[in-house]
Amino acid sequence: MIVRRSAAELEKLRRSGLLVYEILQKLKPMVMEGATTQDLEVAAEKMITDAGAKPAFKGYYSQAAGTKYPYVLCTSVNEEVVHGMPSVKRRLRAGDIVSIDTGVQLNGYYGDSAITIAIGEVNDSVKRLLKVTEESLELAIDRVRAGNRLFDVCGTVEKHVVSNGFSIVREFVGHGIGTSLHEEPQIPNYVDRRGENPRLKPGMVLAIEPMVNAGKPDTTVLGDKWTAVAKDGSYSAHFEHMVAVTDNGPWVLTRP
Repeated sequence: MIVRRSAAELEKLRRSGLLVYEILQKLKPMVMEGATTQDLEVAAEKMITDAGAKPAFKGYYSQAAGTKYPYVLCTSVNEEVVHGMPSVKRRLRAGDIVSIDTGVQLNGYYGDSAITIAIGEVNDSVKRLLKVTEESLELAIDRVRAGNRLFDVCGTVEKHVVSNGFSIVREFVGHGIGTSLHEEPQIPNYVDRRGENPRLKPGMVLAIEPMVNAGKPDTTVLGDKWTAVAKDGSYSAHFEHMVAVTDNGPWVLTRP
């Protein structure tokens, strides 16, 4: 069942979304050569606590992993697609890219967003990977309009990514969000004809998150049971926003 949120609920989701935005913006200048992904984790956890919120990811149980996630951030570097775990041993280097994904629960409502940042100078193909992935998200957001269908959103990501020579990760998808971190509907970044294709209605809230590989789409999960990587070792980018369907078009809840 897809829940449609009231105006009051959307305002609460907005507050959660803006907190996530603020955290990611404050982390950006910390993403530099020599920093560890654990440095980012420590800073983010303090920001969440200081804001009177709860981390959405820390303690989240995954049936696939068979365990609870132990961090407030997912920090996925280079070929890591999603769910990379912060580590004091993972020191960022020039030429790396790192996806930072985080979520909060504030007054019972969730916020969730992700960005991918390049450290120092990266080559043109990596710059293009980040640009195309972020563009695919923006194009998808524009399709979040009452009367459209979910596949309009999914297909827009797929078309832009594939037409630019990159590949869509299929094992991991976006999701509805509200009083739970993951709600219906699932939002693949491609048109999955086996899935539901509901019509978008005001009050629906979608967490859209393109995950794009420079090489082939195939992924595998490492021995930590969480970190998903591109099987061919190619770089992977990830961007995410929470978007509400309104009578006046898309409302991005995770940016001002």
